[in-house]
Amino acid sequence: MENFSAPIAAAMKRYSADGVIPFHTPGHKQGRGAHELLRELLTAEGLRQEVSLMEELDDLHAPHSCIMEAQALAARLWHADECLFMVNGTTSAIQAMLFGTLKAGDLVMIPRNAHRSVIAGLILSGATPIFLPVDFNDEFNLPLNVSVETIERAIKKFPQARAVLLVSPNYYGVAADLQRISKLVHAADMLLLIDEAHGAHLTFCDELPPSAMEAGADLAAQSTHKILGSLTQSSMLMLRKDFLDIERVKRAASLLQTTSPNQLLLASLDIARLQMQLDGQKKICSAVELSKRLRAEIKNIQGLKVFESTNLDLTKVTVNVQGLGVTGQEAEEILRHELRVQCELSDVANLLFLVTFADDAETSSRLLDALRRLPRRTPKTFPPFPIPNSKFQIAKLSPRETFYLPAEVVAFNEAVGRVCAEEVTFYPPGIPLLMPGEEISAQVVEMIRQAQGCVIGTGDSTLATIKVVRSH
Repeated sequence: MENFSAPIAAAMKRYSADGVIPFHTPGHKQGRGAHELLRELLTAEGLRQEVSLMEELDDLHAPHSCIMEAQALAARLWHADECLFMVNGTTSAIQAMLFGTLKAGDLVMIPRNAHRSVIAGLILSGATPIFLPVDFNDEFNLPLNVSVETIERAIKKFPQARAVLLVSPNYYGVAADLQRISKLVHAADMLLLIDEAHGAHLTFCDELPPSAMEAGADLAAQSTHKILGSLTQSSMLMLRKDFLDIERVKRAASLLQTTSPNQLLLASLDIARLQMQLDGQKKICSAVELSKRLRAEIKNIQGLKVFESTNLDLTKVTVNVQGLGVTGQEAEEILRHELRVQCELSDVANLLFLVTFADDAETSSRLLDALRRLPRRTPKTFPPFPIPNSKFQIAKLSPRETFYLPAEVVAFNEAVGRVCAEEVTFYPPGIPLLMPGEEISAQVVEMIRQAQGCVIGTGDSTLATIKVVRSH
């Protein structure tokens, strides 16, 4: 029989209504000591229920009652064998994936557009990355995903690898062909780990790419707050038991999570699951239909193009503004400060808008009106972003080795042959050209010199200097 309740939220409500005089944390004592600004922010009822570590409210690190029940309900809904609630964000979920499955000396394939949390997970695990090239769309100047053919070639070249980690869908909504990739990876006796931060909604509409769990992944980290209805910083880690040591993954997650989890975050995950269980298909499919209509209207605006691709999450609407003669960053500034519309991100050529179940005809109309009012200048093109070649690159040192070795700062032009000790990423489009532990080649130095955009992740944003592992 279906359970249409939210067990964590129900337990919190019971405790706050029980009339207990609290001589325990938190210090605001169910809101009685809270500043008026905090009371306005969370409401009196929210503060009454903002307690944790009471017996009735379960233990995130050893769940046995309401948290255990809520996680089981989520696992069932997202087609997983088990689910772990994460209150330190999807960053900790990704770190737990790597820390809970890999060890020092293991090889793991990761794409060039991996999130910085992957590097942290590699430092924790001690594994060494093999960097996979990501396909690229030159017209829109944005990354696609890792192809099946790339995975096939990588498995043949590195059959000893322990796992493959992919970002699917990526920030722009492009998903990898996980169904075919999962068969290849498992046939090679490897694990498939998915950063599905932007895909918690995929399972609820057949017009979207299949979710990682449905496609056969072993682990998938989802940002429930990004597209669905939980609070920011709350996420879920989905597990399939066939090839995993699930208890080790649970231990890793426990090590990476706070011992004082915010009960409001846990309840929001529980309630987001309930919302999708009750009405998820209708809500997500409605968002897809709204997005399709929005895309059609934008295509009729002179100077604008809408990104289309196979295996695309249609709720991610990427609009190319080069035909207007403005950069994506310039368009974002105008939208935000003059037209009161805020995009998810901008890059040198594009704006990205997220359409969720919270949107409707009115918000869609506001967006269309704002896009029509963007200024038109002399159209311009931008040089293509330099992408590392299609060769597989294995790190010279593992990120953990790099982390613990002493580093020094050298002139960037003199860094060829040295081992990079920091991440060098040009945003846009956000694909790292150098990661910690990689040997710096003359080719990469030249590509970086030609790159457009803002450098992030480095101590010197001008790249006159770079941090490298100190020579012995």
